[in-house]
Amino acid sequence: MLPDMAELSANAALIVIDVQKGFEDPYFGRRDNPAAEDNIVALIRAWRAAGRPIVLVRHDSPEGSPLAPESPGNALKDVVVAAFEGAEPHLFVTKNVNSAFYGKPDLDGWLRERGIDQIVIIGIQTNMCNETTARMGGNLGYDVLYPIDAMHTFDAVGPDGETVTAEELTRATAASLHHGRFARVVRTTDLLGASAGI
Repeated sequence: MLPDMAELSANAALIVIDVQKGFEDPYFGRRDNPAAEDNIVALIRAWRAAGRPIVLVRHDSPEGSPLAPESPGNALKDVVVAAFEGAEPHLFVTKNVNSAFYGKPDLDGWLRERGIDQIVIIGIQTNMCNETTARMGGNLGYDVLYPIDAMHTFDAVGPDGETVTAEELTRATAASLHHGRFARVVRTTDLLGASAGI
Protein backbone atom coordinates (compact mmCIF):
# COMPACT_ATOMS: atom_id res chain seq x y z
CA MET A 1 0.00 0.00 0.00
CA LEU A 2 1.27 3.45 -0.89
CA PRO A 3 1.63 6.28 1.61
CA ASP A 4 -1.66 7.93 2.62
CA MET A 5 -3.46 4.67 1.78
CA ALA A 6 -3.25 5.47 -1.94
CA GLU A 7 -3.83 2.74 -4.47
CA LEU A 8 -2.07 2.37 -7.79
CA SER A 9 -4.63 2.57 -10.59
CA ALA A 10 -4.78 -0.28 -13.09
CA ASN A 11 -4.17 2.25 -15.88
CA ALA A 12 -1.70 4.53 -14.06
CA ALA A 13 0.66 5.97 -16.67
CA LEU A 14 4.42 5.90 -16.13
CA ILE A 15 5.96 9.11 -17.52
CA VAL A 16 9.68 8.52 -18.20
CA ILE A 17 11.26 11.94 -18.66
CA ASP A 18 14.51 12.76 -20.49
CA VAL A 19 16.64 9.73 -19.59
CA GLN A 20 19.13 10.74 -22.27
CA LYS A 21 22.83 10.14 -22.87
CA GLY A 22 23.57 13.85 -22.89
CA PHE A 23 23.11 14.03 -19.13
CA GLU A 24 26.32 12.02 -18.78
CA ASP A 25 28.24 14.99 -20.24
CA PRO A 26 30.61 16.72 -17.75
CA TYR A 27 28.80 19.95 -18.68
CA PHE A 28 26.09 19.11 -16.15
CA GLY A 29 28.51 18.53 -13.27
CA ARG A 30 28.06 16.41 -10.17
CA ARG A 31 24.86 14.39 -9.76
CA ASP A 32 23.11 12.60 -6.91
CA ASN A 33 21.40 9.21 -6.60
CA PRO A 34 23.57 6.70 -8.49
CA ALA A 35 20.70 4.18 -8.11
CA ALA A 36 18.35 6.27 -10.27
CA GLU A 37 18.79 4.27 -13.47
CA ASP A 38 18.30 0.93 -11.72
CA ASN A 39 15.05 2.19 -10.19
CA ILE A 40 13.89 3.65 -13.49
CA VAL A 41 14.48 0.32 -15.23
CA ALA A 42 12.72 -1.59 -12.43
CA LEU A 43 9.62 0.58 -12.81
CA ILE A 44 9.59 0.32 -16.61
CA ARG A 45 9.77 -3.46 -16.33
CA ALA A 46 7.03 -3.55 -13.69
CA TRP A 47 4.77 -1.37 -15.84
CA ARG A 48 5.39 -3.54 -18.90
CA ALA A 49 4.67 -6.72 -16.93
CA ALA A 50 1.40 -5.25 -15.64
CA GLY A 51 0.36 -3.94 -19.06
CA ARG A 52 0.10 -0.37 -17.82
CA PRO A 53 0.73 2.55 -20.19
CA ILE A 54 4.22 4.02 -20.49
CA VAL A 55 5.05 7.43 -21.95
CA LEU A 56 8.61 8.20 -23.02
CA VAL A 57 9.63 11.86 -23.13
CA ARG A 58 12.71 13.26 -24.88
CA HIS A 59 14.10 16.77 -24.53
CA ASP A 60 15.26 18.39 -27.77
CA SER A 61 17.50 21.29 -26.74
CA PRO A 62 18.77 24.12 -28.95
CA GLU A 63 21.89 23.61 -31.04
CA GLY A 64 25.08 23.39 -29.00
CA SER A 65 23.51 21.58 -26.04
CA PRO A 66 24.44 17.98 -25.18
CA LEU A 67 20.70 17.25 -25.64
CA ALA A 68 20.38 18.85 -29.09
CA PRO A 69 18.71 16.64 -31.73
CA GLU A 70 21.87 16.48 -33.85
CA SER A 71 23.96 15.42 -30.83
CA PRO A 72 24.59 11.79 -29.77
CA GLY A 73 23.46 12.93 -26.31
CA ASN A 74 19.92 13.38 -27.57
CA ALA A 75 19.46 9.60 -27.63
CA LEU A 76 17.85 7.70 -24.77
CA LYS A 77 20.22 5.90 -22.42
CA ASP A 78 20.91 2.28 -23.33
CA VAL A 79 19.43 0.99 -20.06
CA VAL A 80 16.05 2.47 -20.94
CA VAL A 81 16.11 1.09 -24.47
CA ALA A 82 17.06 -2.34 -23.10
CA ALA A 83 14.23 -2.25 -20.54
CA PHE A 84 11.71 -2.15 -23.41
CA GLU A 85 13.21 -5.28 -25.00
CA GLY A 86 12.30 -4.08 -28.48
CA ALA A 87 8.76 -2.98 -27.57
CA GLU A 88 7.51 0.55 -28.19
CA PRO A 89 6.17 2.94 -25.53
CA HIS A 90 2.47 3.67 -25.66
CA LEU A 91 3.31 7.31 -26.41
CA PHE A 92 6.53 9.10 -27.36
CA VAL A 93 6.63 12.83 -26.58
CA THR A 94 9.27 15.35 -27.64
CA LYS A 95 9.61 18.75 -25.99
CA ASN A 96 11.93 21.75 -25.82
CA VAL A 97 10.71 23.23 -22.52
CA ASN A 98 10.54 21.85 -18.97
CA SER A 99 7.01 20.44 -18.84
CA ALA A 100 6.13 17.24 -20.71
CA PHE A 101 2.63 18.71 -20.96
CA TYR A 102 4.00 21.23 -23.47
CA GLY A 103 5.43 18.58 -25.78
CA LYS A 104 4.21 16.94 -28.97
CA PRO A 105 1.93 15.07 -29.25
CA ASP A 106 -0.34 16.48 -26.54
CA LEU A 107 0.19 14.46 -23.35
CA ASP A 108 -2.85 15.82 -21.52
CA GLY A 109 -5.16 15.04 -24.43
CA TRP A 110 -3.74 11.53 -24.79
CA LEU A 111 -4.22 10.77 -21.09
CA ARG A 112 -7.76 12.13 -20.96
CA GLU A 113 -8.82 10.23 -24.08
CA ARG A 114 -7.87 7.03 -22.27
CA GLY A 115 -9.44 7.93 -18.94
CA ILE A 116 -6.07 8.04 -17.18
CA ASP A 117 -6.10 10.23 -14.08
CA GLN A 118 -3.03 8.93 -12.22
CA ILE A 119 0.54 9.48 -13.42
CA VAL A 120 3.91 8.39 -12.07
CA ILE A 121 6.85 10.63 -12.95
CA ILE A 122 10.44 9.36 -13.18
CA GLY A 123 13.60 10.41 -15.02
CA ILE A 124 15.88 13.44 -15.22
CA GLN A 125 16.10 16.01 -13.63
CA THR A 126 14.41 15.88 -10.23
CA ASN A 127 14.05 19.64 -9.74
CA MET A 128 13.71 20.64 -13.37
CA CYS A 129 11.58 18.82 -15.97
CA ASN A 130 10.31 16.22 -13.51
CA GLU A 131 9.19 18.78 -10.95
CA THR A 132 7.71 21.11 -13.57
CA THR A 133 5.71 18.24 -15.09
CA ALA A 134 4.53 17.18 -11.62
CA ARG A 135 3.37 20.68 -10.72
CA MET A 136 1.51 21.08 -13.98
CA GLY A 137 0.03 17.60 -13.65
CA GLY A 138 -1.24 18.47 -10.19
CA ASN A 139 -2.73 21.72 -11.48
CA LEU A 140 -4.48 19.81 -14.27
CA GLY A 141 -6.10 17.52 -11.72
CA TYR A 142 -4.01 14.39 -12.06
CA ASP A 143 -3.10 12.23 -9.09
CA VAL A 144 0.69 12.53 -9.33
CA LEU A 145 3.02 9.99 -7.75
CA TYR A 146 6.67 11.02 -7.51
CA PRO A 147 9.15 8.22 -6.73
CA ILE A 148 12.01 10.45 -5.61
CA ASP A 149 14.63 7.68 -5.87
CA ALA A 150 13.85 6.97 -9.55
CA MET A 151 15.36 10.26 -10.70
CA HIS A 152 18.41 12.43 -10.15
CA THR A 153 19.67 15.96 -10.52
CA PHE A 154 22.88 17.98 -10.43
CA ASP A 155 24.53 20.56 -8.19
CA ALA A 156 23.49 24.12 -9.06
CA VAL A 157 24.90 27.57 -8.37
CA GLY A 158 22.45 30.04 -6.82
CA PRO A 159 22.21 33.79 -7.43
CA ASP A 160 24.50 34.35 -4.44
CA GLY A 161 27.24 32.32 -6.10
CA GLU A 162 26.89 29.49 -3.58
CA THR A 163 26.58 25.91 -4.76
CA VAL A 164 23.43 24.05 -3.75
CA THR A 165 24.09 20.32 -3.82
CA ALA A 166 22.01 17.88 -5.81
CA GLU A 167 20.95 16.23 -2.56
CA GLU A 168 19.72 19.55 -1.16
CA LEU A 169 17.80 20.27 -4.35
CA THR A 170 16.19 16.83 -4.24
CA ARG A 171 15.16 17.33 -0.62
CA ALA A 172 13.71 20.76 -1.44
CA THR A 173 11.77 19.36 -4.41
CA ALA A 174 10.31 16.57 -2.28
CA ALA A 175 9.26 19.02 0.42
CA SER A 176 7.83 21.53 -2.04
CA LEU A 177 5.74 18.99 -3.97
CA HIS A 178 4.54 17.33 -0.76
CA HIS A 179 3.78 20.53 1.15
CA GLY A 180 2.08 22.13 -1.85
CA ARG A 181 0.10 18.95 -2.53
CA PHE A 182 1.19 18.88 -6.14
CA ALA A 183 2.24 15.24 -5.81
CA ARG A 184 2.68 12.39 -3.37
CA VAL A 185 6.36 11.66 -2.91
CA VAL A 186 7.00 7.92 -2.73
CA ARG A 187 9.81 5.39 -3.18
CA THR A 188 10.34 2.89 -5.97
CA THR A 189 9.69 0.00 -3.59
CA ASP A 190 6.27 1.48 -2.73
CA LEU A 191 5.27 1.34 -6.39
CA LEU A 192 6.78 -2.07 -7.06
CA GLY A 193 4.85 -3.46 -4.10
CA ALA A 194 1.62 -1.81 -5.25
CA SER A 195 2.16 -3.03 -8.80
CA ALA A 196 2.66 -6.61 -7.67
CA GLY A 197 -0.52 -6.43 -5.64
CA ILE A 198 -2.83 -6.03 -8.61
